[in-house]
Amino acid sequence: MNTLGLRMLQGKLVAQGSLVAIVTPMFEDGSLDIAALQALIEFHIEQGTDGIVIVGTTGESPTVDFDEHCLLIKTAVNQVHGRVPVIAGTGANSTKEAITLTQKAKQLGVDACLLVAPYYNKPTQEGLYQHFKAIADAVDIPQILYNVPGRTSCDISNDTTLRLAEHNNIIGIKDATGGIERGTDLLLRAPKDFAVFSGDDATAMSLMLLGGKGVISVTANVAPKLMHQMCLAAIAGDAISAREVNAKLFPLHQKLFVEANPMPVKWVLAQMGLIKSGIRLPMVQLSAQYHEVLRSACQPAQLL
Repeated sequence: MNTLGLRMLQGKLVAQGSLVAIVTPMFEDGSLDIAALQALIEFHIEQGTDGIVIVGTTGESPTVDFDEHCLLIKTAVNQVHGRVPVIAGTGANSTKEAITLTQKAKQLGVDACLLVAPYYNKPTQEGLYQHFKAIADAVDIPQILYNVPGRTSCDISNDTTLRLAEHNNIIGIKDATGGIERGTDLLLRAPKDFAVFSGDDATAMSLMLLGGKGVISVTANVAPKLMHQMCLAAIAGDAISAREVNAKLFPLHQKLFVEANPMPVKWVLAQMGLIKSGIRLPMVQLSAQYHEVLRSACQPAQLL
């Protein structure tokens, strides 16, 4: 059976495999296109995506307001209707705000929450520990840490991650550092029921072959079937099959970041006819100089 299904972690059901960091479809004026989101979720379920991560940074979470944030989560939960897990981005650089968003996401019925490291204010490791612990203490729902220092200017160390892994509600981490040595160290020292997800498409296969449980992926937005197949092989330890599929995806892993995410991936999705071209300031349309670069990157995966 070609499915990764669900895995029990800390007594909670959470996805493994290819989890799409889904974009937020918008009309050309920047307003939310809810019908397109519903259709996009159906596309992902049909193509084998193992879980939907809604309102992450790829979903332009910094520029949606609280009501829009809740509407997007509610739409995803209702549209998925239990067929795959839904994980909601509820992080903030304010601990109080992150608690409020996480509480609301739980009320709306998500399976887990994804909590990005506080950005801009640059807390210490003790501050990070207390921040995530406070959220986990306040809301009884599975929570996944999200470490992306390239965008937050804040790095959750492996030692701090391991301290937080002792909390029953903190069941994993999305590691977007791209550091295989660092990921290996974390996998070797983490509890067996603590899930390490890649947040870096280019190194995701390697992390899964080392024991990672999946990837929260930008590439999966445009190539969900191939990403699912690659994850299926990598998690099973089938390196030859994983490498064969990943070779088709690797140009996308690289070129979907020629400009700030999600500008490139939204451009490709619009070219595929899956969404309209809307995006919110300060993000803008992909520069014309990169259009052919992206078209070429799509060819091995036969997308355009």
